[in-house]
Amino acid sequence: MRPLLRIMSPLLVALPALALTGCATPQERAAQKQAEAEQMMAVYGPACSRLGYAAGSDPWRNCVVNLSTKDDIQRYGPNGYPGYYPGRWRGGFWGGW
Repeated sequence: MRPLLRIMSPLLVALPALALTGCATPQERAAQKQAEAEQMMAVYGPACSRLGYAAGSDPWRNCVVNLSTKDDIQRYGPNGYPGYYPGRWRGGFWGGW
């Protein structure tokens, strides 16, 4: 029992600290969302402008969101899990089939 306690005690001390670092204030979450939106506009905005949308307009914003969503689906799959598609697992332990 003592070796298990010796192994588990650092974990028990670290868990509350880890739980507190995961908390964010509403202002921090809003700042993170703002940074994500600015990143999307920087990445996809030029393409939408080249497609003929006026920068900053509602159709331009819709284009930015649509291109970002399309990229996410291609990268992560339709359910948000890389390599997983409904009815078929690609990769993983058994390899692709």
